[in-house]
Amino acid sequence: TAFMGCASTQKHESTGEYVDDTVITTKVKTAIFNEDTLKTFQINVKTYQGVVQLSGFVDSGKSVSKAGEVARRVVGVKEVKNDLIVK
Repeated sequence: TAFMGCASTQKHESTGEYVDDTVITTKVKTAIFNEDTLKTFQINVKTYQGVVQLSGFVDSGKSVSKAGEVARRVVGVKEVKNDLIVK
């Protein structure tokens, strides 16, 4: 029972999972910034247990799709929830 605090549940991540999610978030942000067609937009990235959520505003549906594609290519991403809005 001494290790129960380190186990992950649906609502809580273990330290290792949190670090992994932080690394995934950083890699997705970097990949989006390195994509010339996306670097000028304010795209927010959050990751929880390998599921990446994109939010913010872009100028076209093509940019929404491209951001999703870029995020999916990052190693460790299990799923992408693309909540970007065309403005």
